[in-house]
Parts: sequence; structure tokens; C-alpha cells
Amino acid sequence: MSRYTGPRLKKMRGLGTDLPGLSRKSTAKRPYPPGQHGNRRRGKDSEYKKQLVEKQKLRFNYGIHERHMRKLMKEARRSGDTGTKLLELLESRLDNVVFRAGFAATIPGARQLVNHGHVTVDGRKMDRTGYRVKVGEKISVSPKAKNFAIVEETWKHPAHERPAWLVCDTNEMSASMEAAPAKDSLLFPIDENLVLEYYAKRM
Repeated sequence: MSRYTGPRLKKMRGLGTDLPGLSRKSTAKRPYPPGQHGNRRRGKDSEYKKQLVEKQKLRFNYGIHERHMRKLMKEARRSGDTGTKLLELLESRLDNVVFRAGFAATIPGARQLVNHGHVTVDGRKMDRTGYRVKVGEKISVSPKAKNFAIVEETWKHPAHERPAWLVCDTNEMSASMEAAPAKDSLLFPIDENLVLEYYAKRM
């Protein structure tokens, strides 16, 4: 399945929650599924639908392919706590770290910075969006990118509070990962156990 490029607000309404990594918009004004009958009362969701929704929330917030989700699941299963490890792997992606640090307003915006060669890891250019940032590594952007109006604005006024596992130097415009990402720093609600249940039957 390819990366989602459709209406972001519509997708969030369908999943029943805001996904800050996907879009700055909010479902608050219309907190129900899209479509002609979206505002009607619906029956109880099946267990499968609950599992699918939680899995899709991760996929669309982080903007990753289904095959990559499965790859991360296999890796997470090798740890002692699969759910915690899966969330840590997703939060450690370079495009997400660039977003959480405040260099971009969304993960798609962060991905553009990475793809265009504007992001550095410990001073080295890194253009792999899925690069896994390690504890102790420092993330910054190129001198050219530091002068981009949108980067300057987002850095000075981030859309969301920066997580405790990132230590940012506001003058240098850099962020260092000081600890592994934790679930309590996520910007959206997620039941990772339902995600594990979904893949337990399909992998």
C-alpha cells in the first residue's frame, strides 16, 4: 500500500482522532466520520474494526507503508515488551524526530526537509527519512534551511510541546536525543495492544 496523499482531515475523521504528525488541522468541529451519514449513531464496533483503527492511526500518523509496519512489528517482537518497543521504533524515525523537535509542523513537512538534504545527524547530512535516531545523536538543519521562513517560524513557535526525551538548543537550532522515546510523550491516543492483536492474526 502506497503512502497516503489524500485529504488528511477526512482520514482523521474516519479514524476518530487528530493525528498531529499527519496534519495541523483538527477534527474538533466535526468529530464524526465523513460522508452523508457520518453523524448518525452507529452500532458497536467489532473487535476487528477496533484493531484496524488503532493500526491505521500509527500508519497514517507516521506516514509509513504497511510492509514497513510489518517489518517494525517483527523487530519489536524480539524485545521484551513488543508494544512499547514498536512505539519507540516509530518515534525514533528521523522524520518524526525532526517534527517533534520543531523543525517542521508535520511529519510530511519534516520528510521534505530530510529528502532535500537539509537535515544533519551529528553534523553529517542524512537524507533517509526512516533513519533510526539513537540516544546521544544531535539533529540539526543546514544553514540554508535555518533561514527558511517556515522553519524559523515553526522552530520559534512549535505546534506541540517538545518531548522530554529531546533536549533542544534554541540558539543553535539543534536537538539531541537524551533518552528513548516513551509512550507518555505521544501526541495522540493509541492502544498498542490492539495493534499487536491485529498483527498476531496476520503475521
